[in-house]
Amino acid sequence: MTRYAPSWLQLREDADAAARATELIEPVRAFLRGPDEVVIRDLGCGTGSLGRWLARRLPGRQRWILHDRDPELLTHALARTSRPEHALDGSEVTVVTEQRDITGLRAEDLAGTSLVAASALLDLLTAEEMSRLAEACVEARCAVLFTLSVSGRVVLSPKDKFDIEISDAFNAHQRRVTDGRWLLGPDAVDVAFGVFERLGATVRRAPSPWRLGADQAALTAEWLSGWVVAACEQRPELAQDGDAYLRWRLAQCAAGELNAVIQHEDLLVVPA
Repeated sequence: MTRYAPSWLQLREDADAAARATELIEPVRAFLRGPDEVVIRDLGCGTGSLGRWLARRLPGRQRWILHDRDPELLTHALARTSRPEHALDGSEVTVVTEQRDITGLRAEDLAGTSLVAASALLDLLTAEEMSRLAEACVEARCAVLFTLSVSGRVVLSPKDKFDIEISDAFNAHQRRVTDGRWLLGPDAVDVAFGVFERLGATVRRAPSPWRLGADQAALTAEWLSGWVVAACEQRPELAQDGDAYLRWRLAQCAAGELNAVIQHEDLLVVPA
């Protein structure tokens, strides 16, 4: 699966925190009431930003198990300054890590887990991997909170006629076949919603858009560069116009004249 640089994950952390759908938190709290300690697994944890955001919004003692394939990211996530300090009510939060491929998780691996969580993960899975993960979570009777899954919709201001071509090519890149795996990309939330519903779980979804303006110029520039480069990689015939388009958009960004809304969705699953 795709690996990400810690610098990129740190750059996007504030925008992620501002975007997540807070209306899904109360149902999570309601589900977690009861045990003396809840076990939360963060799949594809990166530098641990989801734990830093979510732990302080949930009451009670928490044990976080952070999963990632990248040992460098796990080292970042386990650092003293990276771990969540305490829960909503001041209770203790402990953190451990497990280096593993999360696409191989089964129900027995989730035994004793109350909540499975992830951020910006679903679009990197295949339909088969998504189905296996959903089946494991439902069988283990875990709640599930998947945040910040891309939906494929981007609105730039000011608009340009080339925006749509770049957006369509980028979405095709997100759905690409890589190493024999056909990624879900922006179809991920729809697929996950359908799988969990067929398994009898209660599923809710909520928008969680990035809203980037002049005060997030560094993040906007980094996202924009990756967006255009991926689009041109998918459709090489766009490269010449894409280079000029990117230079123009980056100049707007540097001047504080570019705003971007990048749509994501959050998904909450509660077992029947």
